[in-house]
Amino acid sequence: MAPTALLSVSNKEGLVPLAQGLLAAGYQLISSGGTAAALAAAGLPVTKVAEHTGAPEILGGRVKTLHPRIHGGILAKRSEPSHEADLQAQGIAPIDVVVVNLYPFRETIAAPDATWEVAIENIDIGGPAMVRAAAKNHADVAVLTDPGQYGAFLGALQAGAITGELRRRLALQAFRHTAEYDTAISTWLAGQLGESEATGAQRLSLDLVAKQTLRYGENPHQGATWFADPGAGLAGGVQLQGKELSYNNLIDLEAALATVREFGYGGAGAGSHLFQPAAVVVKHTNPCGVATGSGSADALQRALDADRVSAFGGIVAINGAVDGVTAAQLTSLFLECVVAPSFSPEAREALAAKANLRLLELPPEAIARASRQQLRSVLGGVLVQELDDQPVDESAWQVVSQRQPTAQELEDLRFAWRLVRHVRSNAITVAKGGQSLGIGAGQMNRVGSARLALEAAGERARGAVLASDGFFPFDDTVRLAADHGIGAVIQPGGSVRDAESIQACDELGLAMVVTGRRHFLH
Repeated sequence: MAPTALLSVSNKEGLVPLAQGLLAAGYQLISSGGTAAALAAAGLPVTKVAEHTGAPEILGGRVKTLHPRIHGGILAKRSEPSHEADLQAQGIAPIDVVVVNLYPFRETIAAPDATWEVAIENIDIGGPAMVRAAAKNHADVAVLTDPGQYGAFLGALQAGAITGELRRRLALQAFRHTAEYDTAISTWLAGQLGESEATGAQRLSLDLVAKQTLRYGENPHQGATWFADPGAGLAGGVQLQGKELSYNNLIDLEAALATVREFGYGGAGAGSHLFQPAAVVVKHTNPCGVATGSGSADALQRALDADRVSAFGGIVAINGAVDGVTAAQLTSLFLECVVAPSFSPEAREALAAKANLRLLELPPEAIARASRQQLRSVLGGVLVQELDDQPVDESAWQVVSQRQPTAQELEDLRFAWRLVRHVRSNAITVAKGGQSLGIGAGQMNRVGSARLALEAAGERARGAVLASDGFFPFDDTVRLAADHGIGAVIQPGGSVRDAESIQACDELGLAMVVTGRRHFLH
């Protein structure tokens, strides 16, 4: 009896050459629906599943391969006499190769007009059943689930060496294929029902695919891969030029985007705030220069001027269109990456001179599609939390000092507070006029971060404001700020020694605003 191959694929890539190779090796072909039509159109002999089973497709195609003549043929162990007897008694021919890939569920739900009903009809039932059956019985059945496997399989077939090792690897890929498929469905259903797996979940399911094998991780001796939700977040951007994005580039781009989105992105406001043209320069996940301006070019100029020494080799995020004037500024120093909603033709022409500069055009829609879950790996597990991107609630702010902040100080405090939550704890920011002047990040004590920020600001600190991501445990930061000419401070409050910091403000003539919300970033 000639060996049999069952082919039922949604993705028709490479189908005809595979079928031709199977026929040349002496296989007979069974197929269903569109796959059978594609093979027949290519002039290849094929038996339709309905003819093989003697049962027509029913329920509009929902049931066609769910039949004992299919699953008996796939699951029968050739070394088991009772299985052979059952096949003979039922007149079932064994199936030796199963080629199946599943209905395009991910592609279906990615369409903006995809309805619940359309999505449900694109949940494959018979396909996963055949794939799992073939993978379970891989000792006797070879299962192919990806066109990328066809060439190697035909090569092994022609060499007469479909080894046990190859069968096991194909089975592994098959089970991964169905697992990813089920994860995509469950993730979509959870989203449709408004469920969040970030809090109180018994099991965390992730529907991520390998987008890119990175050159290395944080250091050259560390391997790394970028897994992503296709079309969402950074994976929804288009790299216009430059070397491949690295692990560190992606981490820094994430930090830069989070910061610049405080001022809106692509013309849209951030939370309750109106859009303000803004630019951010990041080094090692911390912003070193942040500014708003009259437009992208002005904001970028001010962000670079905030700390040009640290900006060297940095990552830049701009929340508006990059035009030719903005691009000219980007060519003025060495940068690793630039991300923005769009780049004009003039900008792309100017930036082409910097061939190694990575340009990522990231539309606002890609950001909107990204999950609000934030994942962090720990040894043997994953931590999940919601993003810290809720709009600032100024109704909860309280002026606790005797002196009220001036209108300009209040505006500066808003800017510094929106910036400080994107700086690694302990975090201190000094700002004035919509521009960062000094940033202190990641120190083991808060006054140490304040000292770094104030020293970086220098004389520019006079009349500026200072923001802290956590409360002041002592009054030393307030006194240091006053020594450098700071006029107002903003902090969450909540320390048992709050009264001491407030008293220092009153003694030294500073205004203090307490927000009631902290913004640790680790």
